[in-house]
Amino acid sequence: MDRFTRNYSIVLGLIVLTVLALWARSAWQPRVWEINRLLEADPVISDYPYRFRVDSLEDGVATLLTPRSAAFPAIRFLQVIYPELAGRAQDDPTMVLAQQALVDRQRGAQELVQALPDVRSVAWVLDVRWLGDHGIQVPSGP
Repeated sequence: MDRFTRNYSIVLGLIVLTVLALWARSAWQPRVWEINRLLEADPVISDYPYRFRVDSLEDGVATLLTPRSAAFPAIRFLQVIYPELAGRAQDDPTMVLAQQALVDRQRGAQELVQALPDVRSVAWVLDVRWLGDHGIQVPSGP
């Protein structure tokens, strides 16, 4: 192997190792995994069809994933997890009960996470991956 090829291979190898190390460092979040196990262990929260999860924990701010936002209203999400609600109005009693159940579970997840000593606050982020896995495209905001 000539000198240029050897040096090129070494530099390329170092770049690959650096990228892998950065990826591993960002993916290694044992505290997030621990909090998600707490959410899964809660009988009320884990009984819901959508699995509330912590996406990250940085500087005391826990980012939780949610299936609803201004970009994707709860009524559309509820029609995905409860197909029998399709076509029902937002003020239909069944839809109102389903919305309240979602609010209660989301509040429960927030309270459980926020009660942890290393969590100062909770931020909610739309779970675009879950929605995409269910065939829903959400328009990106401004």
